[in-house]
Amino acid sequence: MGERVDWYDLSLKLHRLYEGKIEVMVKVPAETQDHFSIWYTPGVAGPARRAAEDPDESFHLTWRWNVVAVVSDGTRVLGLGNIGPEGALPVMEGKALLFKLLGGVDAIPIVHRARDPDKFLELLELLEPSFGGVNLEDVESPKCFYLLDEARRRLNIPVWHDDQQGTATVTLAGLINAAKIVGKDLRRMKIALVGAGAANVALYRLLKAYGVPPRNIVVVDSKGVLHPDREDIDRLMVSNPWKYQIAVETDGGWNRLRGGGIPEALDGADAVVAASRPGPGVIKPEWIRRMERDPIVFAEANPIPEIWPWEAKEAGARVVATGRSDLPNQVNNSLAFPAVFRGVLDVRARTITDEMAIAAAEELARFAEERGLREDYILPRMEEWEVYPRVATAVAMKAVEQGVARVKVSREEEYERARAIIESARRKLELLVREGLVRHIPLDVMEAIARARRSAPG
Repeated sequence: MGERVDWYDLSLKLHRLYEGKIEVMVKVPAETQDHFSIWYTPGVAGPARRAAEDPDESFHLTWRWNVVAVVSDGTRVLGLGNIGPEGALPVMEGKALLFKLLGGVDAIPIVHRARDPDKFLELLELLEPSFGGVNLEDVESPKCFYLLDEARRRLNIPVWHDDQQGTATVTLAGLINAAKIVGKDLRRMKIALVGAGAANVALYRLLKAYGVPPRNIVVVDSKGVLHPDREDIDRLMVSNPWKYQIAVETDGGWNRLRGGGIPEALDGADAVVAASRPGPGVIKPEWIRRMERDPIVFAEANPIPEIWPWEAKEAGARVVATGRSDLPNQVNNSLAFPAVFRGVLDVRARTITDEMAIAAAEELARFAEERGLREDYILPRMEEWEVYPRVATAVAMKAVEQGVARVKVSREEEYERARAIIESARRKLELLVREGLVRHIPLDVMEAIARARRSAPG
């Protein structure tokens, strides 16, 4: 079987060695008493007065124009569940690392104990003056839906929940290109959504905004197909109005299903997007065979997808995507959130609309198409960093078009600005590593990883 890398143990050791993944860096010359007089007292009274008179000036006079709060209560972390704020902190810090290197965005991890949703919202409102945007992360369902909707309504800065909008945006991009490969019109396709948590509820909303009729979609949760005659529909109307809305609008999908589960939902579907629980075996090969010709299968659960790609392919699937980095067609949130925030921060946007998320998805799809679509390449990869300024530009332009931007820029200006900021962040890290100011990962660790990769099957 070859030598295997214990990524959990390795990561734990390296986190202890580096004592975290990010730090605050000074960005101005600060070497003399005169410098300190400019940046702090007495000189700082000038920008302080200006920001007090016009709060929007804080975006020009401080780092607020480029800083995002990554906020979590730790109630639904990765595949770990409810592990609390301290457990969530390493994950939020990792998110901040991706924000910086992929989007040039300064992101501050904030974990807290405000489990009550209204206290959570109060915290966001109190923190708003310090930030240009908020990224909600790893919050349990259905609380996450209420938090996103209310925060978008109350705050005058962009709010994004990556488990909802990030996954939905990248999934939409993948579906756009998968539809092209199989020669179908996404807006006419019959789509089954397996799982009705954060990702698929947001995907349903985005598909609807993209032009897919609700009756073309069937949604399955842990109790079966969502439809308006379900026994628990009155309870859903109170406890989870987002699911209730889906049940009413879809009316059981194209077959008007009034029962059943995953097999019935896949019967006659052109595509299935599963964002449910780790497999394998959640989706069975024989159910794929009940789908239309050239079916599209997105199995996004981690660490094990709902069905292995090779099983789906053997059952007739034409295009398969998962959430794993070691398999083709990874649905990776990191393709979206750094670029989306780069765009909204550059134009000082007040919110992130569904249309802006769709603009991001379309640009992701366009980038991959320009490089040549294949059944195993429907989405850009993380290392194709040229995609990030392009997505940022698409989002910024849509914000300007929709009138939610404080600053208006041309497409060329935004692209050059976004590209320069992202490239600067990457070059600064390269310089710090080269000069030894950021320590290299120990050689024995890198050698162990290399040995494992060389001995891995295939």
